[in-house]
Amino acid sequence: MKISQKLGAALLFGCLILVSGCSTPETRIQKSPDVFARLNPDQQALVKAGRVAPGFDMDSVRLALGDPDRIILHTDASGQHEVWHYVTYEDAQGVIIFTGYYHRRWGWGGPSFYGGVPYYEGFRARIHDRILVIFDQNRRVTGIEEEKP
Repeated sequence: MKISQKLGAALLFGCLILVSGCSTPETRIQKSPDVFARLNPDQQALVKAGRVAPGFDMDSVRLALGDPDRIILHTDASGQHEVWHYVTYEDAQGVIIFTGYYHRRWGWGGPSFYGGVPYYEGFRARIHDRILVIFDQNRRVTGIEEEKP
């Protein structure tokens, strides 16, 4: 029984990798060529590399990074700003288990959720923001936060 459980887990993991690999900058560009055509050559190169820069609009960020995993509304004296979070789920040692939101769905045989945090084989996964994209009221990127490797 242990072998079949491990085989099932390995097959599930392989399927999740395939599902997550379906959304790349190239596939998103193919789905939205008009958005990509609006960008200048420098911006197009960034999008192809999965990167963003100040001045990008929300559609351009989606081309480069995909849909955000979380959206936070931040309000300060200058007004309300959207902050898009792109997250990874890591174990206690910082090893990435999953990237993105596809595993939040219930019933895929993936992680169980314990207090809103994925729970894997006896440990809780840590949610880690790999990149934050901050937009102004005009829906343009004004800031990007990412951890220095």
